[in-house]
Amino acid sequence: MILSVNHISKSFVTGPVLNDCSFHIEDREKAAIVGLNGCGKSTMLKIITGEIPSDEGEIIVAKDKKIGYLAQNQDIHCGSTIYEEMLKTKEHVITLENQLRNIESEMKNAEGVKLEVLMDTYSKKNHEFELADGYSYKSEITGVLKGLGFTEDDFDKKISSLSGGQKTRVFLSRLLLVKPDIILLDEPTNHLDMDSITWLESFLSNYNGAVLIVSHDRYFLDRIVTQVIEIENHVACSYKGNYSDFAEKKAQIRDAQMKHYYNQQREIKHQEDVIQKLKSFNREKSIKRAESREKMLNKMDVLDKPVFVDSEMHLNLTPQIVSGNDVLHVENLSKSYGEKHLFSDINFDIKRGEKVAIIGGNGTGKTTILKIINELTDADSGEIHIGSKVDIGYYDQEHHVLTMENTLFEEISDAYPDMTNTEIRNVLAAFLFTGDDVFKRVKDLSGGERGRLSLAKLMLSKSNFLILDEPTNHLDITSKEILENALNNYSGTVLYVSHDRYFINKTATRIMDLNNHTLINYIGNYDYYMEKKEELTKIYSSNSMVSSSSTATTVSETTDSSGKNDWKNQKEEQAKQRKLKNEIKKIETRIAELEDQIADIDRQFALPENSTNVGKLSELQKEKDCADEELTDLYDKWEELCS
Repeated sequence: MILSVNHISKSFVTGPVLNDCSFHIEDREKAAIVGLNGCGKSTMLKIITGEIPSDEGEIIVAKDKKIGYLAQNQDIHCGSTIYEEMLKTKEHVITLENQLRNIESEMKNAEGVKLEVLMDTYSKKNHEFELADGYSYKSEITGVLKGLGFTEDDFDKKISSLSGGQKTRVFLSRLLLVKPDIILLDEPTNHLDMDSITWLESFLSNYNGAVLIVSHDRYFLDRIVTQVIEIENHVACSYKGNYSDFAEKKAQIRDAQMKHYYNQQREIKHQEDVIQKLKSFNREKSIKRAESREKMLNKMDVLDKPVFVDSEMHLNLTPQIVSGNDVLHVENLSKSYGEKHLFSDINFDIKRGEKVAIIGGNGTGKTTILKIINELTDADSGEIHIGSKVDIGYYDQEHHVLTMENTLFEEISDAYPDMTNTEIRNVLAAFLFTGDDVFKRVKDLSGGERGRLSLAKLMLSKSNFLILDEPTNHLDITSKEILENALNNYSGTVLYVSHDRYFINKTATRIMDLNNHTLINYIGNYDYYMEKKEELTKIYSSNSMVSSSSTATTVSETTDSSGKNDWKNQKEEQAKQRKLKNEIKKIETRIAELEDQIADIDRQFALPENSTNVGKLSELQKEKDCADEELTDLYDKWEELCS
C-alpha cells in the first residue's frame, strides 16, 4: 500500500463536505475519484497533499514516497521558456552530464595514477548517468511536450505569455517528467485535445507509479483506472474496475435500494390492509391480532425513499415543428485568421434526425464552423444553406447567449415573456435551481451552473436543430448522462463539437474529423471512428459474416425460447394467484358464517326458556366451543395466506 486515507472528515462554513472517508491505493495502482460538482473531490486531493488540513482522520504515505499534484488551474509566474522549465526537472542529470564532460577533458592530459582515478570516477558517474536515462532526457522532454500538444515552435515561448490552459499543460508536462511515486491529477484532460488525451492515457497506463485522478472524462477513466472511489453524500465508497464497471455496479445498487424501498412500502400497505380486515371481523380475538400487528408495524424501521440527482433534474428536448429532410447544406467553406489557415473547401450535408459530432485538435476550427452556421462569424468563402422549417437552438461553450447581469429568473423571463412566474420557477427547479437560487446573477454562477441554465433555455426553445459547442464542459457525470438521454430521445437534428469521447460514443450517429484543413466523414459512433481510423483497409471475410449471421440466429432463437418460457411462467403465476385469492375468499366467507353462528348461540344463551335448561345450555356451549376452535384455526390460516 502506497497511500492510505483513513476516516477523513472536513467541513467548511457552508457545511460538511467529507465525513469519515476511507480508501487506499496500492503501489502502481490507477484509481479515480468521481462524484457531483462540489462533493469534495478536489478537497480530498488537497488534504492528501497537505495543502489544507482535515478536521479528522489521517493520511498515510509509504516511507520515502513522493507525491506530485496537478491542480485544475495553474498560475505559473516565471521568466523561463517552456523548454527551460522542463530542463529544471533534469537538473541532476544535467549536473552529471557536465561532470562527465569535465572528466573527459581532464583525462586528455592525465597520466598514471591520476588517469586511473579519473577513469574510475568516470565509470561510476557514467553508470549513474545511464541509470537516470541521461542519454535520452532531451528526447524524453520533447516527447512529453509534443504528446501534450506543444509544437517545437512553442518550446521557446515564455511561460508568462501563455494562456491558463497552456500553463496547466506546462505544469502537467513538468509533473510527468519529475516522475513522482504518486501522481494526483485534478481534471487533467480539461485543456487537452483528443490526440493529447490519447497520449496521456498511454503514458499513465504504463506509468511505473500510482495515479489518483479526479475527472469527468468517462472514456479516459475507462481506459486507465482499476478502482473508482465515489464521493456521495459526503461519504466515500470504493468500487473495483473501471468507470463502466462502476456505473454498472452503481446501477445495481440503486436498483436494489429502490426495490428494497418499494418492497417495504408494499409490505406496510399489506399489513395495514390485514389489520383493517381483522378489525372489521369485530371479534375479540381478531382485534387482539390486529393490535399485535399494529405494534409490529410501529416498530418497523421505515426506509426513506432513495433520492438520486438524475431523478430530480429533468431535460426533455421536444421540437415544436418537424423540419424538412434537408437540414443543412455546407459548400466550399473556407476560413483563415491572418496567416493561420483553419480549413478550406469544406462540403457536407446534414439530414433530419442525424446526430453529428465534429472532432479534431485544438485550434483546427471546429467552433468556428458552428459560429459561421449561426452567423456569428463570416466565412472567407463558401455557402451555408439552412433547410425548410429549420429552427436552430444554439448552445455556446462560453455562454455568450447568457446575459451576465441578469438573474436566473430574468434570463428565462426575458427570453420567454409569456411564461408565468410559477412556470419559470418550475423550469429552473427542474435544473436544480430552487428557492433564492433563482435570484442569483448569471455572472456569479459556476461554469457547471451556467451550463445547466443554458440547457434550460435550450429545452424551452422547442428548436428542431440543435447546434452545441462543447455541451458537456463543466458538467458533472450525472448531468452528462441526463443530457445524453435527452439527446438520444430527441427527434430533431443535432450538430455538436465535443472532446468528450464517452459522450460522443453514446450520442453520435456520424462523426466528422477536422484534420489537415478538411473534414473526413465516418458513419458511426466514436468506437467505429477509432476502428476505421486505425484500420481503414480492413475488409471482413465472407466466412466471418456467415459466422456472425449464425450467431445472430442462435441468439434470436434463444430469445424466442426465453420469451415462451417467460409467458408460461407468467400464466402459471397468474393461476397460482387466482387460486390463493379464491382460498382466502372461502376462508373469509366461513369466518363470517362462524361469527354469525357464535352470535346466534349467544342470543340463544340469553333466551328465558333456555336459562334453566341444563341440557340445552350444555349443547350450546359445545357448539360454541367447536365454532371458536374452528374460527381460531381459520384466523391462523387466513393470516398465513395473507402474509
